[in-house]
Amino acid sequence: MREIPFEDIVEAVKEMAIVSNSILPPEMYDALKKTYEEEESPVGKEVLSQILKNDEIAKEEMMPICQDTGIAVLFVEVGEEVRVKGGSLKDALTEGVRRGYIDGYLRKSVVKDPLRRVNTGDNTPAIIHFDIVPGDRLKIRFAPKGGGSENMSVARLFAPAIGREGIIDFVVDTVDKAGGNPCPPIVIGVGIGGNFEMSAIIAKKALLRKVGERHPDPYYAEMEEEILRRVNELGIGPMGLGGRITALDVHIETYPCHIASLPVAVNIQCHANRHMEREL
Repeated sequence: MREIPFEDIVEAVKEMAIVSNSILPPEMYDALKKTYEEEESPVGKEVLSQILKNDEIAKEEMMPICQDTGIAVLFVEVGEEVRVKGGSLKDALTEGVRRGYIDGYLRKSVVKDPLRRVNTGDNTPAIIHFDIVPGDRLKIRFAPKGGGSENMSVARLFAPAIGREGIIDFVVDTVDKAGGNPCPPIVIGVGIGGNFEMSAIIAKKALLRKVGERHPDPYYAEMEEEILRRVNELGIGPMGLGGRITALDVHIETYPCHIASLPVAVNIQCHANRHMEREL
């Protein structure tokens, strides 16, 4: 059994909260630069220029890329031979989020009750997904998820007869209806299968994949490319002001499901696709 000190986890999560909100993953920044070079719309090109400048200033000054520093979403892989010394794993993760958002002067966006709307003041509780895996390591993936893009996300339970083309139409229609609201160019996570909640979880998890990284199954890789092509034919463009490129990428994740249903979730992420990973 391997022990990991409580404070080591707290400090790792605190750092991820601050850094991920200020520095885009390198492949995301590179994808935006490539988009700037390929965009033909003068207005779209100018918008992308401002997005890139904003990202560069955020990195240099260690300031948030966006005023919406999101609700903290953590995907945590816990080795079966790991034990937290000095407290519980959930408490360590939560304390890391709390310290990160307070010490990093990040906006606190979480309300205690969904209807009475009183702010918790420290951006906790976080949304934490645990997965028990073999080994003695602890892997934490941290993603601050903003409200604007999240509000454009949709989950549906279809009859299996909808098939491949029906799913593609659903994803493209979801993006079309969203328009400029999720601050394109976007990344689209698609969860297919599982059940009601699992489809949404894997759609969110799909956003953590590197831009340009295709699904290992050629069937779904081709589906990702077709959705991306069709979305970029919509003409929504950067920040919804028109242009060739509305989405940077589409990532599909799948899970086995019941014979009677075909759950599909579309989780949309804005151009500030912030996430970071640490292993302890």
